[in-house]
Amino acid sequence: MAQENLSTITELVLVGFSNHPQVEIPLFFLFSGVYLVNLFGNTAIITLVVIDYCLQTPMYFFLCHLAFLNIFYTTAVVPKMLFNLLASKKVISYELCLAQTYISLLMGAAECIVLAIMALDRYVAICYPLRYLLIMNWSVCMQFAVGAWAISFFASVVPLYFTILPLCSPYIVDHIFCEVPVLLHMFCADTSLQETLMVIGASGTLLLPFLLITLSYLCILVAVMKMHSAEGRKKAFSVCSSHLTVVTIYYGTGMFTYMRPKSLYSAEGDKLISLFYAVINPALNPLIYSLRNKEVNGALKRVLERLSVSQRQMITILRCQ
Repeated sequence: MAQENLSTITELVLVGFSNHPQVEIPLFFLFSGVYLVNLFGNTAIITLVVIDYCLQTPMYFFLCHLAFLNIFYTTAVVPKMLFNLLASKKVISYELCLAQTYISLLMGAAECIVLAIMALDRYVAICYPLRYLLIMNWSVCMQFAVGAWAISFFASVVPLYFTILPLCSPYIVDHIFCEVPVLLHMFCADTSLQETLMVIGASGTLLLPFLLITLSYLCILVAVMKMHSAEGRKKAFSVCSSHLTVVTIYYGTGMFTYMRPKSLYSAEGDKLISLFYAVINPALNPLIYSLRNKEVNGALKRVLERLSVSQRQMITILRCQ
């Protein structure tokens, strides 16, 4: 295979689902709907937290970060995927391919760390309820948030930037978008260093947060088992159930993708897994956090009531004029 300077590559073929042309139109409508649910749901979460005072707590502060990265992640991936489902020439520019690789790596690492912080927040809320707002004050929350994004950037984007290699022709990306495990198969030189760094980075941004989540929930479980009130135990489990669901879905797919050797790569199987954690899961998150969440549903009702009152007042003013 011929090696070519990075600066001379203008575009790559993005295979996507072109091997199954009969499903491309149905998939376009399906993924368009999922993307709209993602945008609406996550934007609604952020809007509710911003305008409703009752939701301005540490838990929902971090949920806003989760909603933001869900929107940003899928927006970097889905529009191009949707365009190629309808296009006869299925290509992606080299610059956009690199951008998708960096963004998917950064957003994936950030989501792991944010989920770990949310688990720690639940631990403090359940195990130290009287000191919760003192421990998780806004200064601490801001430090956690800045730290999460900074660690994600320096643990994922920076190593990739300094170790990325020239690509070999043919420039065919047999995937639905560009990400590190896919590009490893397109590098011309030996990728042992890149594979090692990917596993090390995944250990820091996937495994360590997962261990923190596990430890937090073990402590929560012990604290809940000591509760004498059945209602208290039920409420504690209800508070944690949404977060546990998101963690299980995200970590299951993320660890399989980034913590395995290149030899276990399967193009068709990896497309389905990537679809789940990059497209479907971000749309499920706001549904998981809101459907059974009384605080979110209450905030939504209050906002709708205020809008209804404002609308009636506006109609009354117009009629008086």
